[in-house]
Amino acid sequence: MSLRVIVRTFSELCITVGAVIVLFVVYALFWTGVRADRAMGDQIDDLHEQWATRQPAPRASTPAPPTPYRNGQPFAVMYIPRLGFTWNKPVLEGTGTGTLKKGLGHYTGTARLGQPGNFSVAGHRRTYGDPFKDFPRLRRGDAVVLTDGTTWFTYRIDKGPYKTVPSDVEVIDAVPRKSGYTRPGRYLTLTTCDPEWGHSHRLIVWAHLDSTQPVEAGEPKALRR
Repeated sequence: MSLRVIVRTFSELCITVGAVIVLFVVYALFWTGVRADRAMGDQIDDLHEQWATRQPAPRASTPAPPTPYRNGQPFAVMYIPRLGFTWNKPVLEGTGTGTLKKGLGHYTGTARLGQPGNFSVAGHRRTYGDPFKDFPRLRRGDAVVLTDGTTWFTYRIDKGPYKTVPSDVEVIDAVPRKSGYTRPGRYLTLTTCDPEWGHSHRLIVWAHLDSTQPVEAGEPKALRR
């Protein structure tokens, strides 16, 4: 085989490999984002339909226990004005791979929304809609607002973004040791990957429940432009 044939073959191979890489990047950056945005929109639409048809709970001397969150199913919508007033994402139960393709994931076993303990949520930094792409922009005092269809919950960030490693599971403890909190409360933890296109570390923010109000009272102040 002549040198010219070897060079030509190698060049063609490089072009083919380059084309495959470009296609993969397009898939990772664009197509997964399109599919994820559609999936997240579907989750929010499903929630709004459920909330619209929800029957008022009958009055009883003993309140009924809350319905458990169903794995892989949405139960709330999150808004973070710092990330844009059009930014809103569904929150689903669990942090499995399939679940995080459809929205943010609630760490099973952590507190329920608005309840005592640490309501902890994970989300992708990149791919699958890039829900937490701008996570490093979050600052102390920023609002994180959620609704379950009956109540608005406004949390205020106290600390972060804090960088740690994936094995640091204490960040979602009921009272996270590195958060600065020293006693039980109603807290929120958000987690995502770092660096932007990697997963060797985690970025964390911690927040406390600042206020609640019924949905019938209108949007909370933090969402008003």
